[in-house]
Amino acid sequence: MKKVGLIINPVAGMGGRVGLKGTDGVNILRKAIKLGAMKEAPRKALRGIERLLPIKDDIIILTCSGDMGEDQCKGLGFNVRVILESSGNTTSRETMIGASIMEEKKVELLIFVGGDGTARDIYKGVGNRIVTLGIPAGVKIHSPVYANTPEKAGDLALLYLKGENFVVKEEEVIDIDEEAFRKNEVRTRLFGYLKVPYKKEYLQNKKAPTPLKEEENQKAIALDIIDNMIDGVYYIIGPGTTTRAIMEGLNLPYTLLGVDIIKDKKLIKSDCSEKDILQIVSNSKSKLIITPTGGQGYLLGRGNQQISDKVIKKIEKENIYIISSNRKIVELGGKPLLIYTGDKDIDLMLEGYYRVKVGYGIDIMYRVSKG
Repeated sequence: MKKVGLIINPVAGMGGRVGLKGTDGVNILRKAIKLGAMKEAPRKALRGIERLLPIKDDIIILTCSGDMGEDQCKGLGFNVRVILESSGNTTSRETMIGASIMEEKKVELLIFVGGDGTARDIYKGVGNRIVTLGIPAGVKIHSPVYANTPEKAGDLALLYLKGENFVVKEEEVIDIDEEAFRKNEVRTRLFGYLKVPYKKEYLQNKKAPTPLKEEENQKAIALDIIDNMIDGVYYIIGPGTTTRAIMEGLNLPYTLLGVDIIKDKKLIKSDCSEKDILQIVSNSKSKLIITPTGGQGYLLGRGNQQISDKVIKKIEKENIYIISSNRKIVELGGKPLLIYTGDKDIDLMLEGYYRVKVGYGIDIMYRVSKG
């Protein structure tokens, strides 16, 4: 039987919906729990590993106890061997130790579930000595060692384990300074490389920075949005440099990496959580303005988990405005913009063609697809 490793960081992504932009650090995790954050990673892990069910009699999954993998694997009926007892309060050290044991046990593929911090811990545990693959579950996911969605991670793992012809490629492990991130500063650092089974259509791109020459394009888009704002309507402004230009154009304080709400061109609340958004817009007319992530093309599901499936149900599809610099659209090379709210029905409902504002008075029609 082939040996497959699985390590879940069960607290990955918990800070997203409550607006904390990550869960690195014990104090931040406690704050997330106090704000009502729920575990996202175990559920996303299930969506990935269930794709391995067609070969469940041919593999044994080596994993850690409890929510670090044991519970999910046993729930799906896999052959399971627990190689590390978790303390119950999952730490980076446990992830690193678990990964190093997987290397000793010579697993064919190590699947891990989390965000950039988890990828960093996996790298510290095994370097680039074994083949790995990430299931995305964190708030910040810049590293291209992750598949686009949990489901695509599972599909890619299945193909690899069935012996499909693959190039195994070293991809970057990138993480950001969370403390700076919460102050609207993006400081990225390359930690190393992990080996991944490479099929471009399954794996996400590395997030690309915004070049300075885009600023004039962003200002023109922002001016168009501002000139056409309707009195009495709440505008939910998603994260990003393109949306930031709207707040700057209105001379309002903003959170570059958070969600702000304005009405009648005045700030109602900055750095909103999912709960804040739902409470403020309530039954009032509201519109959502979002921009895709550079290099990845994600509209929802990367760094803006506050704009959840529940928020989308409240706002409705026709009230979603997409704005984007020309560069981001060109870089997609015709590939669709992506969404992943975690709710399959919502993702399906959101698919289709949208007007995307790319300049003052300039819109294009562009396809949006579930990730």
